Amino acid sequence: MSGTFVGMPAFPEAAREAVADRTLRGNLRHATHTIRAKREKAVAEVSDWAELREAGRRIKDHTLRHLDRYLVQLEESVTAAGGTVHWAADAAEANRIVARLVAETGESEVVKVKSMATQEIGLNEALEAEGVRAYETDLAELIVQLGKDRPSHILVPAIHRNRGEIRDVFRREMGAWGRPAPEGLTDTPAELAEAARLHLREKFLRARVGISGANFMIAETGTLVVVESEGNGRMCLTLPETLISVVGIEKILPTWRDLEVFLQTLPRSSTAERMNPYTSMWTGTTDEDGPRAFHLVLLDNGRTDTLADEVGRQALRCIRCSACLNVCPVYERAGGHAYGSVYPGPIGAILSPQLRGTASGIDASLPYASSLCGACYEVCPVAIDIPEVLVRLRERVVEGGPVVRDGNRVVLRPAKGHAAERAAMRAARWAFARPGALRAGQRLASRTRRLHPRTLPGPGRAWSATRDLPAVPAEPFRDWWRRTRGGEEAE
Repeated sequence: MSGTFVGMPAFPEAAREAVADRTLRGNLRHATHTIRAKREKAVAEVSDWAELREAGRRIKDHTLRHLDRYLVQLEESVTAAGGTVHWAADAAEANRIVARLVAETGESEVVKVKSMATQEIGLNEALEAEGVRAYETDLAELIVQLGKDRPSHILVPAIHRNRGEIRDVFRREMGAWGRPAPEGLTDTPAELAEAARLHLREKFLRARVGISGANFMIAETGTLVVVESEGNGRMCLTLPETLISVVGIEKILPTWRDLEVFLQTLPRSSTAERMNPYTSMWTGTTDEDGPRAFHLVLLDNGRTDTLADEVGRQALRCIRCSACLNVCPVYERAGGHAYGSVYPGPIGAILSPQLRGTASGIDASLPYASSLCGACYEVCPVAIDIPEVLVRLRERVVEGGPVVRDGNRVVLRPAKGHAAERAAMRAARWAFARPGALRAGQRLASRTRRLHPRTLPGPGRAWSATRDLPAVPAEPFRDWWRRTRGGEEAE
């Protein structure tokens, strides 16, 4: 994945700093609560929402089980329609492919549709290293780019900024990137949007290369789909002479009919709209309209490894609606930057460690960035059981590090920093396997209950600082059972 977040601290440290920022927390609380309330109303309008959710889950699961077949079909369909398909095993290969394709056009500028996949691979930085400047055209992405910032939300990358901060960024930075902000620019939404529109218009009109992702790819027809709310995406998809789309291999759908389900669930879950204002679809190239050359870069970058995990593969159903972020109490307080990835929030906590592995401190900490309240699962339009995957990843972190090969065997590299937890689990296993030792330990705990501390020592202090330790009963359960049941031993 992208090097954008290299050097960031693990989640607990980053979250502690974010929680102390009152402005950030206020921005997040206002935005997430607003989006959440609108989504609830939009979903309530659909009488068969549960059936649509289940249909989406089944379509995605079926596709993932037969991903190899549908990817080959997609390549054949895109090629037959006049496009060219490229396969990228990782971020470095994808960046090399895109940089080469841009270089072949002779252009030094590209316009971009908002794309999580290109952020994931760090495409903007890779193009800059090759002397190519990439201009983000989504309003929120433009704010992030001009502010030399990082996205903090899947749907609204600049959710951590308020209107005053955005006005200041536009005044200070727009001139260095093109048309400057108008004199006397205020922080009213209409003026900010107009400033962005004027700034971007000249870039749309002179751009010869456009770069996009895609929300969906249809194997049956070779059609790619982008849904958006501003119209900038359609400008990037239709005006340039060359269009390059970088898309994760999991974004595929088998048939055109399957798309109908997601065009109902995605807009309601993300922008709380009945349908997206702009739904753009293209199939290859035509002589009469649109780009003359179309290139599709299919990105793996850890997705095949994720697919191998029967529990973790649920994350690949994600349609990037961001509903899980808007209901997550952890995200609301910590914000997106604390996750150290382009995929923040609950979905990022399960997707990033699988795509990148759990070798780094930040990726090993992400499965713990949750209260396991389950709100994310309840709102997910494709029924990803995020708490289940989080628990699975916690097991992986505790049991060992990344998967490595030892000859013909696949083994787990020993994890670092979890020796105390593993020792505690081994001690519990030993005690539960020996009833006499367990009984003696329970009685000792009951008789010394008045001496027990209210907080845990050492590393456990962080846990008990926000929780009450459960009180030890005056009598062990086994003794109570024997006393009340006339000497029968509890099973």
